[in-house]
Amino acid sequence: MKIGVTQIILGGMSLDETLDLCTEAGYEALELVFAEGKDLDIKMGDDEIRSVKKKCDDAGIEVKSSKSDYAEKGNMLSRDATERENARKCLVRSIEISHVLEAGAVLLHPGQLTADGTFDQAWDGLLGILRETAPLAEEKEVAVGVENVWNKFLLSPREMAGFVDDVGSDWIGTYLDTANMMAYGFPEHWVRGLGGRIKRVHFKDFARRAHQFVDLMDGDTDWPLLMSELRGIGYDLPVIHEVGGDREALIETAKRMKKIVAM
Repeated sequence: MKIGVTQIILGGMSLDETLDLCTEAGYEALELVFAEGKDLDIKMGDDEIRSVKKKCDDAGIEVKSSKSDYAEKGNMLSRDATERENARKCLVRSIEISHVLEAGAVLLHPGQLTADGTFDQAWDGLLGILRETAPLAEEKEVAVGVENVWNKFLLSPREMAGFVDDVGSDWIGTYLDTANMMAYGFPEHWVRGLGGRIKRVHFKDFARRAHQFVDLMDGDTDWPLLMSELRGIGYDLPVIHEVGGDREALIETAKRMKKIVAM
């Protein structure tokens, strides 16, 4: 598997700075983030987005996923219709941009569950948005990966698998974060339970006793087992890390990722 990094944890790094880091550290893949006011602006035209792809291609870095947010990100789990619609617009634009990039997937943070309403209403609201969006994802050949995040929602592999199956589209799946469930579960259970529903993977690590995210290989993740499970389901796409730090730390993380994928 190839290793990569997401711009989510790179702060204000420009695309040029990101590619320079990738070249120095040995990252082979990249998750791009588009937003209003960034050098990668969500309002870029298709030709500008193609120029972004070409710059990455010329640097030898594959763009394998992306995320795009307007200033009003919204929340798909909210009972507020405007919040849900704002989040839907972000997802649609994400799919459009990822299609032009030929990245094949987008990262979807579905939002935070609130005390308003019921769990079932949040489930049905997100389900409705994704069913509505699935035809576009299929048309653009861009998989939507719903990330398991700390949002009080979809907290087990059975829940996540059931939700994805309820959407009923091969283009809607999971973006697996390997550490976000470790306070209450095991990443290997998620790999076994989700199988081919996993569209992309974020690498993180977590120390249970300290209850905090830590550098890769410094936590409680059983990396040899996790790599075996990922290979067992046929996952051979890049793994993208989401671990913050300064430049030296990001270079060290690349070294650790290479050790992990060689397990």
